[in-house]
Amino acid sequence: MSGPNKSYDPVQVASLSAENVDAMVAEALQAFTAATTVAELKQARIAHSGDRSPLALANREIGALPPEAKREVGKRMGQARGRVSQALKAREAEISAAELEQRLAAERVDVTLPTELVGHGAIHPITGLIDLMSDIFVAMGWEIAEGPELEAEWLNFDALNIPRDHPARTMQDTLFVDPPESNRVLRTHTSPVQARSLLDRELPVYVVCPGRVFRADEYDATHLPVFNQIEGMAVDKGITFGHLRGTLEHFARSLFGPDMVLRWRPSYFPFTEPSAEVDLQCFVCHGSSVGDPDNPCRTCKSEGWIEWGGCGVMNPRVLEACGVDSSIYSGFAFGMGVDRTLMFRNNLSDLRDTVQGDVRFSRSLVGGAR
Repeated sequence: MSGPNKSYDPVQVASLSAENVDAMVAEALQAFTAATTVAELKQARIAHSGDRSPLALANREIGALPPEAKREVGKRMGQARGRVSQALKAREAEISAAELEQRLAAERVDVTLPTELVGHGAIHPITGLIDLMSDIFVAMGWEIAEGPELEAEWLNFDALNIPRDHPARTMQDTLFVDPPESNRVLRTHTSPVQARSLLDRELPVYVVCPGRVFRADEYDATHLPVFNQIEGMAVDKGITFGHLRGTLEHFARSLFGPDMVLRWRPSYFPFTEPSAEVDLQCFVCHGSSVGDPDNPCRTCKSEGWIEWGGCGVMNPRVLEACGVDSSIYSGFAFGMGVDRTLMFRNNLSDLRDTVQGDVRFSRSLVGGAR
């Protein structure tokens, strides 16, 4: 067996001499110092600290040295590569800090300068008023019920005791959907939701039904072809007209103030009997303009009262059509326009303002609608 190699050619490993190693380190440190960006420092790192750098290639020559020389040269190379690594880390920290400072300076915002704030939107007054109306009934223990806007003709009319020859079923008021044999309409009121509630829920039922409705109406200051209604229904044992009156008086006073006075006028609706129209005492003149030509009231046209909505005790035919035994249960129903109520509360003169999409309108009324 041959002994260890004790002789080597110094020329072949000249790169491992102290002078050459110091030169490699000096060259690496100079390259790191010359780099001013992270990208430039990366190139310098690859050139002087990577696998193909002069120090890495020289380090591979240590294997050609005899054992007594490896210890000294290995120590020298380890110290050299450590100096390069430490210098690289220090320069990376310096460049990163400098770039961060430059970026912060470029993105600096002077908070003392005047700025133009972006305008915020607002809840639409109709939406706000529907929420308020719904909250009043939820506070009384009622439920909110919703239904489809494209409704079956039977639920929109027949179930509500509206006969086939009733004027409301003609094309003058109702928007029918093709094909005609589908027997579907755009609902003309939210009463079908009441019928659905009786069919789907266990008795007793106390629901309020807000939503959009559709009529073949003119588009003018007091009429819209698409508007909003809120209707309510209570079906329970022993329900009377007195319960209806108490409910609507509480509802009106919650909306218009504790001093609001209601007037009840006999009327007719196919789905209630007896039926009544509910008027609100004018909340502007409180009736003082009646018979006083010198003090006219634009809100009530000097009549002292404003028509609000219809109501009545539910017709037994409606209960029976929805599977309710009218000999045991009774109920009441009411309905009024949300858009019209908004006109009363905020003294609007043109319903078209509610659908124009002008955010200034929403901002001006959102507080009142709430």
